[in-house]
Amino acid sequence: MSPNRQKVTDDEIFAAAQRAMTRRGPHELTLADVAREAGVSAGRLVQRFGSKRGLLLTLAGRFAGSARPMFAGFRSAHRSPLAALRAYASCMAGLAATPEALSRNLAYLQIDLIDPDFRAHLVANARATRRQIESLLRSAVHEGALKADVDTRRLARTVETVIGGSLMSWACYQTGSAARWIRRDLDAVLQPYEAPAHRSRASARRRSKLVPHIRDGP
Repeated sequence: MSPNRQKVTDDEIFAAAQRAMTRRGPHELTLADVAREAGVSAGRLVQRFGSKRGLLLTLAGRFAGSARPMFAGFRSAHRSPLAALRAYASCMAGLAATPEALSRNLAYLQIDLIDPDFRAHLVANARATRRQIESLLRSAVHEGALKADVDTRRLARTVETVIGGSLMSWACYQTGSAARWIRRDLDAVLQPYEAPAHRSRASARRRSKLVPHIRDGP
């Protein structure tokens, strides 16, 4: 983009920053990279955010409040709470589209872990995300997909841990896609808690995908 745009919104700048971050790690990224992506001058970004750290910290603040609308999107796009939960797992797998992409994302996570200002936003997002996972699990109990006696609070913590841990495990083995790897681990965790009727229907659906459809006529 040409760095001559007269008006650019914060949302456009943040989107440009996220695109630039997919290509450059935290020590490589510069305000000039973000400015080129947004189509503005680096000076405009300095005036608005003060520094690269200021821009990234503001972006982290936006991220801290993203859990509720993100999960609302998963709910609206999927018919069942467990399908929405699996969609979230697939979203997390997007952090590892390639080993190099995951490496860059982990480099940004290091900053989130050691810088107190960034870590405050990280913790806020993690807590909000776990609440949303628990909400999906409660909905799954209500609709009969999970057993009525499931401790959804404890299971939400387990699901959160498994998704994050599975991502790191995939990073080690790098067998197949991260999405498939995480999905397999998530299904293994959920299966003991599935209601028998729901488990039977899910098994039938899986078998039906293995049997070719028989047509009645030409």
